[in-house]
Amino acid sequence: MERPTWAPPGIDISVPSVSRIYDYFLGGSHNFEADREAGRRAMVAFPGLPKIMQANRAFLRRAVRYAVGQGVTQFLDIGSGIPTFGNVHEIARAADPATRVVYVDHDPVAVAHSRAVLDGDPRAAVVAADLRDPRSVLASREVAGLLDLDRPVALLLVAVLHFTRDGDDPWGAVAQLREALAPGSLLVLTHASTDSGPMKPEEGEAVEGVYRRAGSPLHMRPRAEVARFFDGFEMVEPGLVSMPSWRPDPVTGGRGAPPAPDDDPAMHVGFAGVGRKP
Repeated sequence: MERPTWAPPGIDISVPSVSRIYDYFLGGSHNFEADREAGRRAMVAFPGLPKIMQANRAFLRRAVRYAVGQGVTQFLDIGSGIPTFGNVHEIARAADPATRVVYVDHDPVAVAHSRAVLDGDPRAAVVAADLRDPRSVLASREVAGLLDLDRPVALLLVAVLHFTRDGDDPWGAVAQLREALAPGSLLVLTHASTDSGPMKPEEGEAVEGVYRRAGSPLHMRPRAEVARFFDGFEMVEPGLVSMPSWRPDPVTGGRGAPPAPDDDPAMHVGFAGVGRKP
């Protein structure tokens, strides 16, 4: 297998990665054959997976614009993945050029590419750290240098919590992060689930199996368990809903217009929500 020149030293390109599989689903170019093969196997289990990833990305864009509209101009994006067009700092700065963003990921390829993209940007940085160790995130020099935790921060946990096991206590990790944030801060979250949309439980189990064999177990949780992540936050309307249902962009065409052509039913798999710390 030929090694791309952009692959950081020490990376085993024969082992798939969650962030690189996600990049593949979004049509990115920073993935290896092992990632593409895992992605293809996952699509055999549920062909609509790329549509889910697109819906996830679209929700992220809307939620970031919402946060800036609420006066929140600091972002902590944990599980940020590989940079793609329309990343958080680009979306936010279109609304407020003073926005500051810290990206966090534990995938070396994602971290290396994020650093390359952000090189020379004084208002954005990347941290090599893990959601399961909130202290390492909060104690990083990047967070200390860029974010004022005495002011509201938008905490982004988009498509990352379903890669944590119950035994890792992801609810406790989110609670630790919440306690470090100032009142008025926002939690922006998406999570895989078979409780919404057309994915059947057996299809969900098949997708979980692909990720498990790839070394990155995926845990689709029921709605009630996803809602627990918002403990200590006040839900923003419309609450915990499918990704396309969270404050969708206005649809042109007038009353009675048909759904947008890209509103594939698969996009409604999983949940999205935004909460505000009182």
